[in-house]
Amino acid sequence: MAMRKGKIALFASVIVGILFMAAGLLTAADTPDVVKIENQGYKKDRKGAVTFTHKKHSEDYKIACTECHHDYKDGKNLWKEGDPVKKCVECHDPKKKNGKVDKLMNAFHKDCKTCHKEVAAQGKKAPYKKCNDCHAKK
Repeated sequence: MAMRKGKIALFASVIVGILFMAAGLLTAADTPDVVKIENQGYKKDRKGAVTFTHKKHSEDYKIACTECHHDYKDGKNLWKEGDPVKKCVECHDPKKKNGKVDKLMNAFHKDCKTCHKEVAAQGKKAPYKKCNDCHAKK
């Protein structure tokens, strides 16, 4: 009887482990390697799209998800890995600032350029001065 309970517990543990692995793989499969940041919704589209290498930033450069993904409440980022990822435009309007929420372009520039400046200050390559280093030509 004890042997049977042990086998059942082992089998249940294996099944639970497989379910967690499958959930992790599905979540990872939803994460694109490359994200194209389009300039849709702006009053005037002055620059081309930015091709962002999501996989390179998260895996190779070890940038924490919360460096970009956020859900602020009372000044604290409550977003954590596994939470749904909203499109930036859902909160950041391309045309106008909404209270403390930056316009979309300013949010991208603040997030990306600030990080790139910090990396460049460490002597590593991270473009932030010339628009065409990130933006494709139109």
